[in-house]
Amino acid sequence: MPNNPTESFLASRLAAVRPSPTLALVQLAKELKAAGRDVVDLSAGEPDFDTPDHVQQAAIDAMARGETRYTAVAGTPELKKAIRTKFLRDNGLDYTADEVMAATGNKQLLFNAMLATLNAGDEVIIPAPYWVSYPDMVLLAGGKPVVVPCGQDSNFKLTPDALEAAITPRTKWLILCSPSNPTGSAYSKGELTALAEVLRRHPQVLILSDDIYEKLVFDGKSFCNILNVAPDLKDRTMVANGVSKSHAMTGWRLGYAAAPAWLIKAMTLIQSQSTSNPCSISQAAAVAALEGDQSFLPAWVSEYQGRRDVLVAGLNAIDGISCLTPDGAFYVYANCGGLIGRTTPDGRPLNDDKDVAAYLLESAGVVALHGDACGLSPFLRMSFGNVTQDKLREACQRIGAALAKLQGSDAVAA
Repeated sequence: MPNNPTESFLASRLAAVRPSPTLALVQLAKELKAAGRDVVDLSAGEPDFDTPDHVQQAAIDAMARGETRYTAVAGTPELKKAIRTKFLRDNGLDYTADEVMAATGNKQLLFNAMLATLNAGDEVIIPAPYWVSYPDMVLLAGGKPVVVPCGQDSNFKLTPDALEAAITPRTKWLILCSPSNPTGSAYSKGELTALAEVLRRHPQVLILSDDIYEKLVFDGKSFCNILNVAPDLKDRTMVANGVSKSHAMTGWRLGYAAAPAWLIKAMTLIQSQSTSNPCSISQAAAVAALEGDQSFLPAWVSEYQGRRDVLVAGLNAIDGISCLTPDGAFYVYANCGGLIGRTTPDGRPLNDDKDVAAYLLESAGVVALHGDACGLSPFLRMSFGNVTQDKLREACQRIGAALAKLQGSDAVAA
């Protein structure tokens, strides 16, 4: 008998799945603030800008028109048209109406795709560091996550040799996220071309391109999708995106995707028996987001880049921490290997990045996600999406002061 009798009612598949560590940290930060604790929260991958006015107005107008009822499961005709227009305008990708769909956030689209395609034991290649939800989605769908470590020496990106070595006859998917959560690394045209060469040799492998941070690219660089360099892979590639990061609409829960018609049909079937259509009001807002004024974006990207520069410079000035400069998104993946083996003032050793994150929360009031949650240690993921430059400077000062109190310097290099 299980220790808790109610556990006997739960499905066995839940045993392999973790709660989202990111959402847990966000909740912890809120609870600490509510209790009066002074914390700087670097955990949440969320913009702090307001949803643009014209997008908000589109939602208000939709409600005034009575657009508050069920829609087609995969999205209204107006939204599907806006999605197709966006892909053609921004990415040079031409899709038909039955090759696109909307869902309750990008997250649902990824889950729909896994549930619609994976059989027991099918393998999904996930480069690490990864977004925390990828492996658990695969497990819930009955698949097997195949985690491929991609270290700092490769800027946390998958190499062709590593991809080739990971592919087996059971491989069903490769997941690519660029710019990446949690590292901010983005694949270049040359790097994607090299990965495409490997994928052409393995026609059984589907490709999931998670482009949710597409609009947040720094230093004047251009975003590139694998289909931009390998259009011949279109018949087995799903491109997932959404308005959460690009238009500060995380709470609106609206994602969209393009894929071969057979996959969209299967994903729509799954969705029809789970949530049905995404929120009708959010769909109207998304039409305005995709078709309307985009002039606000350069200022947002400039502000994010400024925050990135403050955080990277501040962290690299701290003994025991180092980090690369991310290409996009709003994360820094900081190497804390120089702290492993040191001891806190009360005598506790820092054995891993979990210990480091816990110490920073206790002693500095800084919330960061430990790299173990993202599949690659010893690192810390820090988000600057909703933290001002002044607060980031304060966070670095707090971190530096707390780490200066550690004893010993027999650190393990990462």
